[in-house]
Amino acid sequence: MPQDSGPHGHVPVLIDRCVELLKPALTRHHPDGTGAVLVDATLGAGGHTERFLTELPGLHVVGLDRDPNALRIATERLAPFGDRFRYVRTRYDGYWADRDEDTVDGVLFDLGVSSMQLDRVDRGFSYAHDAPLDMRMDPDAELTAADILNTYDERALARVLREYGEERFAGRIASRIVKRRARQPLRTTGELVELLYEAIPAATRRTGGHPAKRTFQALRIAVNAELDSLREALPASLAALSGGGRIVVMAYQSLEDKIVKGLFAAATASRTPPGLPVELPGYEAEFVSLTRGAEQADADEIERNPRSASVRLRALEKVAGKDGS
Repeated sequence: MPQDSGPHGHVPVLIDRCVELLKPALTRHHPDGTGAVLVDATLGAGGHTERFLTELPGLHVVGLDRDPNALRIATERLAPFGDRFRYVRTRYDGYWADRDEDTVDGVLFDLGVSSMQLDRVDRGFSYAHDAPLDMRMDPDAELTAADILNTYDERALARVLREYGEERFAGRIASRIVKRRARQPLRTTGELVELLYEAIPAATRRTGGHPAKRTFQALRIAVNAELDSLREALPASLAALSGGGRIVVMAYQSLEDKIVKGLFAAATASRTPPGLPVELPGYEAEFVSLTRGAEQADADEIERNPRSASVRLRALEKVAGKDGS
């Protein structure tokens, strides 16, 4: 099936592979997906969900997103599917404890900021355009990038840049920010980009990609508590899956993928104490891996969809009999 961005300028990443991996779990009860529930934990513009609902006419999908603009776009796009789709406005860790669905057969996470959000200049996610220093995925949330830049002390700023952006010049940038805001608060992305050009050595600027990339990533992660949300959401989604259910996670930077890799490794490990010669009944691994390490997009996919260049896809299946809770 062709990968069409539709009216929203967003091409779903690795959509054919996602369908290939999740479809066996969604068609266990019926070939058309009747009786199955897929949770699209990062709904966005609804491209992945649209493909699943089209291909499996009996499937029900629950879409999660905290961005009301994304939910508006997705609900308009998915309106032809009627009550087979419903959305929940929440972070992807906010659904699992009080969900209405008794069983979940498939889960999809497409992490990071979407191209749709990057295209909204006023949201401040992109360093390519001058805009307010916002970066909130949920516009009703309190913390903004400007709040962090203008109120965190120098040590806290450096920690955010180092831990969330893996920025080697974190201390130097934090020092510049504190000196600059003493004269005038930082208000726009353009002002921050100008400061970063001054703070990062010229030799690094010439060879290390855009000098603002790591700082913008760090601020976005901090504003939206992305890594904390992921650490909570992944174990909850694994627990919710029914036996034979599957999960696919696509990460786009090393911090996310490290969390996914660690949690998936634990889920596929035997719980039998080391040193015993046999597997203890009931201590077997709860999940099996469907991918060998992390899968990446091939050259054709990247040509069609440049956003897929950095993707790392991992997938698991829950062992039959290990039903969700």
